[in-house]
Amino acid sequence: MIFPTQWLLASVLALSVALLSYRVGALTRRGALAAWGIGAVIFGVGGWIGAAALLTFFGTSTALSRWRKKRKDALGYEKGGRRDAGQVLANGGVAAICALVPVLFPFADAASAHLWFLAALASANADTWATEIGSALGGRTLDLRTGKLALPGTSGAVSLGGTVAALAGAALIGLLFAPDWPTRLLVTAAGWGGALADSLLGAFVQAQWREIGVDRWSEHPQPRPPERGLRVFSNDAVNLLSTAIAVCLAASLKK
Repeated sequence: MIFPTQWLLASVLALSVALLSYRVGALTRRGALAAWGIGAVIFGVGGWIGAAALLTFFGTSTALSRWRKKRKDALGYEKGGRRDAGQVLANGGVAAICALVPVLFPFADAASAHLWFLAALASANADTWATEIGSALGGRTLDLRTGKLALPGTSGAVSLGGTVAALAGAALIGLLFAPDWPTRLLVTAAGWGGALADSLLGAFVQAQWREIGVDRWSEHPQPRPPERGLRVFSNDAVNLLSTAIAVCLAASLKK
């Protein structure tokens, strides 16, 4: 049972983090509001472990978004370091839902819900690390759809550096916050699998437009129909779906 004072404390702590993140330029105004809501849920239900896991994801993601920023800007890197509400919900929404499972369903297995929560967060962390580190390092980047070379940071493209970074990002969440080695390995595998699924979805279903006069793909919505993928599958939708896939992988691997 979660007492009102616990919810109040969680809400105040989440609000403090969201406001600080807004002040330092890590979140937009709406992004801060979304982060407040997700943080209040995870802090309130997940306690200090849940809060620490969420802050680890957010802190490392923010730091990596600013690492070698000039190099990313020179590539026409689209993600940017200031996260909006859509990005916040896409990366943390599934984790927040998993955290709420024991509250919404009192007879649910709390240990399984915690595993799903970590898997969703590990997937978001893995995908962010892959994109930020892969873009910063550069190297040979292949478009999964065509098998041709692509610019680092392109949705649906992978590099060796980005793939290893994804594994490291998933492992960080598993190693720090899972209770034992079997669960740590499971969280790492599910998180990495979610990040790989994100790349595949980015290549085959995410809406992308060929930039006029530039040999690269853009995920920013355009008035014309997308040349690749379906309009309904934005980058945020793909991120949300990939974290859900990580939860499914964690649930299936545990059996």
